[in-house]
Amino acid sequence: MIMQIKIERIYTKPADLDGYRILVDRVWPRGISKVNAHLDTWAKTIGPSTPLRKWFNHEDAKYPEFKQRYLDELAANPDLADFKQLVKTHLTIQNVILLYGAKNEQHNQAVVLKELLEQA
Repeated sequence: MIMQIKIERIYTKPADLDGYRILVDRVWPRGISKVNAHLDTWAKTIGPSTPLRKWFNHEDAKYPEFKQRYLDELAANPDLADFKQLVKTHLTIQNVILLYGAKNEQHNQAVVLKELLEQA
């Protein structure tokens, strides 16, 4: 069986508790308790910086530029190598689920991260 990287909004009822669940937001999602999050880890430093997050404001028209700026941030992020290794290690035994809090399911950092990880 081939393991996959999946993305899921943390506010929806967990569709998949069968994988390694990683929150990829820098800020803890409002109204979610640590117990209800069903997290394995919180990769806080992998999320977009506060200035980038505030600039983007989840506006669809800004997504292409957000994606490029976020990829630039990730390229300079000293924690990226460890994050990639964490994902790679868990993919050998189970799916990896990247969790995010944004309402927009097509335009968010988890989508960018998934693409980046699948290219590696």
